[in-house]
Amino acid sequence: MQAHNKKKRRHLKWMIPATLLAGVMGAVAVMPPPADWSDHLVQALQQYNNRYPQEKVFLHLDKDYYAAGETIWFKGYVTLQGLPSTQATNLYVELLDKNNNVVQKKLFGIFNAGAPGNFDLPETQKPGVYQLRAYTAWMLNFDPAFTYSRTIEIFDPAKKGGPAADSTAQDFSVQFFPEGGNLITGQPNTVAFKAIDNNGYPIEVSGTIKDAKNTAIKTVHDGMGTFEVTPGAASDAYQAVVKSAKGQTKTFTLPAAQSTGASLKVFNKGPRIFYQAVPANNGDTAFNKLVVIGQMGQQLVYKAILDVSEGRISGFIPADKLPSGILQITLFSSNGLPIAERLAFVRNNDHMEMDVLESDVARDARKKSTFVLRLPDTLQSNISVAITDADAVPVDKNAADIVSTLLLTSDLKGYVYNPNWYFHDNAPATVQALDLVMLTNGWRRFSWEKIAKNEFPDIRYPYEQGLLVKGITTGPNGRPIVNGKLDMIIKLPIDSSSMFASAPINEKGEFNIANMVFPDTAYIYYQGSDAKKSRDVNVKFDIHFFDRATQVKIPYPLRVPPAVDNTSLKLFLASAAESNKVNRAINNKTVYLQEVNVNAKKIKPEETTEKRYASGMFSGGDGYSFDLTKENPTAFNIFQYLQSKVAGLQITGDLSNPSLSWRGGKPGLYLNEMQTDVSMLSTLSINDVALIKVFRPPFLGGFGGANGAIAVYTKKGGDNPPTNDPTVKGFQLYKKAGYTVVKTFYSPDYSVKKEVHALPDKRLTLYWNPNVPIDTLTHTAKVEFYNNDFTKRFRLVVQGITDEGTVGKLEQEF
Repeated sequence: MQAHNKKKRRHLKWMIPATLLAGVMGAVAVMPPPADWSDHLVQALQQYNNRYPQEKVFLHLDKDYYAAGETIWFKGYVTLQGLPSTQATNLYVELLDKNNNVVQKKLFGIFNAGAPGNFDLPETQKPGVYQLRAYTAWMLNFDPAFTYSRTIEIFDPAKKGGPAADSTAQDFSVQFFPEGGNLITGQPNTVAFKAIDNNGYPIEVSGTIKDAKNTAIKTVHDGMGTFEVTPGAASDAYQAVVKSAKGQTKTFTLPAAQSTGASLKVFNKGPRIFYQAVPANNGDTAFNKLVVIGQMGQQLVYKAILDVSEGRISGFIPADKLPSGILQITLFSSNGLPIAERLAFVRNNDHMEMDVLESDVARDARKKSTFVLRLPDTLQSNISVAITDADAVPVDKNAADIVSTLLLTSDLKGYVYNPNWYFHDNAPATVQALDLVMLTNGWRRFSWEKIAKNEFPDIRYPYEQGLLVKGITTGPNGRPIVNGKLDMIIKLPIDSSSMFASAPINEKGEFNIANMVFPDTAYIYYQGSDAKKSRDVNVKFDIHFFDRATQVKIPYPLRVPPAVDNTSLKLFLASAAESNKVNRAINNKTVYLQEVNVNAKKIKPEETTEKRYASGMFSGGDGYSFDLTKENPTAFNIFQYLQSKVAGLQITGDLSNPSLSWRGGKPGLYLNEMQTDVSMLSTLSINDVALIKVFRPPFLGGFGGANGAIAVYTKKGGDNPPTNDPTVKGFQLYKKAGYTVVKTFYSPDYSVKKEVHALPDKRLTLYWNPNVPIDTLTHTAKVEFYNNDFTKRFRLVVQGITDEGTVGKLEQEF
């Protein structure tokens, strides 16, 4: 069981100790009437978790700062309940200016919980502070504070230096947070505090609490600290006289104390988290019965009944078997209402371990470097790698990584300064500082008061699976068409492919086609008809939410990033300006004369289909290739066509929804090199298919290929005989935006002589790969790239997640 737990540390259902939930899990699973008032809370949490699973997003960027004219390269990671969200398909990413206006926005396809993407910044991009915002449609149903957001600064490369540091941060504020939520009279209370300047950044302060002891206070780390105070009467309002490091003094009033309820004290000792509930008034029998509930990621991990009259007011939560992350501990009274709450961070050694196994670093201009990465011994790992110039590319120490985002800040509503710092070691001072973060920030993904009353959020945005085309039809009288159909011819200009679809119209006049997957833009030619086959039908397509907003309401203030080191910034801007000149030369085609290959010989007929369709990891490979442009298959779909043609591949059941198996698992499915599913491929007309490639296990071209892969390519222009071209006469046109076609990162190969290599190489990002192939046998990944004209020191950053949900980051300079 110990080894099994190590493999499944991020999956809470494997991690809940049986002793904690004895008699509880069965009740949660079948949802019988609650045996007592505390079981009702457990059921409410379970119901919320089942109906509203928690999705998170993180973006790994190639750099922390950018200049106009550059490309922002990124990889989106998406998790659901702490595991890679393999069912997610749509990632929305926006670039917002300081006024929250959308400068750019794109929809990216998520495949195996990852979405590579990029934003091209024009040379005319205004310098300033921007925000990258990323989310799924499902995340929009909840508090917008939990969508992913990151502040970045974009510079003007024509300037020799950056903007002067903001010196206006003169004012400051101090917030006070009693442990558990309230000050309780007559007993010692731990109070945490946070001091920030008017830019929202932490500052050092010291001062005095005007109580009977004149308690001294002083910040311990990043503007945070604690002190102890024992309020007398509830009417007492203590004040704090606080002085900033710049000499400014201000007076603040502490929250008023309460004479009812109970306090909750927590002592995080690592493997064991101790807690103690102390009633405000021992004579108040209303608080004799209490319950403590601990939950992580909306899943119950601990429950205990307390009886004050019998002296049962404390206990401990075994944390050594829990995954790393935030544990929410809530104290409830017998009426089912929360009366105190405390966060604790569980920190176990369950991160994704990565290191550099081998390195061959070439510091000379345009020479080749090689890194071999060693990765965890898991079934699958999903990693992205960026290599930049360590001298010329500034680093934002405040930029959150995949670990601090998914384990810490994505569950907190308050701003956490420099979150990565809390994961750099396990020293007692670091652990204590992380507990200060728990004391000064709130966890508010749901309200206990509401879910206990069965008050759940409204779902305005359903969980998306692919692209959706929907709308409503009406007749000449304006009334909805009933029980008709909408015929569609869908053309993709990007590859000249086309397909047919027919959507039934329901009794409300509504139609929809779900689970569509296509790049760029689809031209949908449509024609409706009612039950009497009358074609006098008006069609109104629904406008997707992403096609509407041009300004976004952000629930948190935009913070100006800290000033960048001026030495690095000057080198960064000079290199970016030179790189822009090179890009202009390439775009003007002043050098690419021989690269165009105008006189290139015609591709041999036997190479045509394979060369024209397959690319990257899909070209070549170990397996079978079927060129359907050279035959007239009689099968009604590809699964019937492939039956008995590939040794080891089993296709059974209904061929409109077959079961696939290869070496005991399901092969990955791809349509035009984009991941798809059985339902999409089964409805594809065999006459629209140009090529089928079947790869033997394992297939390294995409995740989900451990059991092989089937790649299907639809016909492009020229492969469809003229007699098969669909007519669009009498049809109306509707354009539907699809997934953004992600640009390929340019990585020169200086082992081959090319005309373009005569240009200067001023690249600041030397290598970017959002999906690094991993050898599943050796659990290693090889990274190879050529140096530019000037880099002497390289910064390697690797971020990723395993199929078990453990996350990790490797950063190293060479």
